[in-house]
Amino acid sequence: MPEPTPFTNRFTSRRGMLFGAAAVSAGTLLVGCTSNDSKDEEPAANDQPAADDKPGKQVTIGFAGPQADHGWLNAINDNAESRAKKYSDVTLEITEGSNDTAQQIGQIETLINKKVDVLVVLPADGKALTQVGLKAMRAGIPVINLDRIFNTPQAYRCWVGGDNYGMGLNAGHYIGEKLKGKSDARVIELAGLDNLELTKQRTQGFDDALKNYPNIKKVARQAAEFTVESGQAKMAQLLQAQSKFDALWNHDDDQGVGALRAIEQAGRDDFLMVGGAGALAAFQAIKQDKGVLKATVLYPPTMAASAIDLARALGQGKGVGGLAEYEIPASITLYSAVVDKTNVDQYMSTGFK
Repeated sequence: MPEPTPFTNRFTSRRGMLFGAAAVSAGTLLVGCTSNDSKDEEPAANDQPAADDKPGKQVTIGFAGPQADHGWLNAINDNAESRAKKYSDVTLEITEGSNDTAQQIGQIETLINKKVDVLVVLPADGKALTQVGLKAMRAGIPVINLDRIFNTPQAYRCWVGGDNYGMGLNAGHYIGEKLKGKSDARVIELAGLDNLELTKQRTQGFDDALKNYPNIKKVARQAAEFTVESGQAKMAQLLQAQSKFDALWNHDDDQGVGALRAIEQAGRDDFLMVGGAGALAAFQAIKQDKGVLKATVLYPPTMAASAIDLARALGQGKGVGGLAEYEIPASITLYSAVVDKTNVDQYMSTGFK
């Protein structure tokens, strides 16, 4: 078996020090330096036992997230709840969730008044909820800020989230390596909501990666809304406008369901597609390898499980094993691995519905 190219090796394996899916577990941070042997590359799925699961001090964790109106957000809630159930010393107080910032602030204030030991918050809007994060911290309740970041580090003890720039970067390099032997290659991009900073970061990473491949030109970009319906409508527009291209990067696997419908309806199969996030449906399509979808770039919802692990560690006054420091880190950025048919089986258990 030939040695993979540097970019292929870098972006399709978990080589190096990666904070992977559910890698942080209750005071033990699993930092993997893996080999090319597939048995070393199996990611830590949320259904695997936590490394430090011996009962300790009882900890009440308050969890507040936005409304689960998207597959990824629903998976965030599921990961938090299922992880908490693994610990006999954890009680999880979970709110209903809301996309209305005033309502979510009220839910978090209720958790503060209940005097939970630690708060885990995925804000509907990081800027708008910064003040309630500060309120919790000033009340002596450490906050784990999940994904959408507050405006100031004073509003959280630790931030845990995905790498939006890295998603675009890794998607771009994957596509670049697939097309590097083709002259005048053309790529298009189906982005998410353009008013979100994360969308801009994903596009910037993608554009920066493509600078390494002078034979590739991005010829079109269309913003969708992270929904199946928008994905289908915007992809149909792209297909009408672009009669020939070689690759598509779609920012989100949920809107990718709609994009694939549009592609099928148009009878197109003359390009490769890379998705984003890590939905189970995307993994299954990649494994079957019967359509244009060849890979997806992870944005793991298992970050919520890691946040519960960290919250428990904070509540019990523990640090993180595997590091020299006594305290947990101030921030943890998950790695955006590329999943294709060569490694999809290893990640299948982490796919969200």
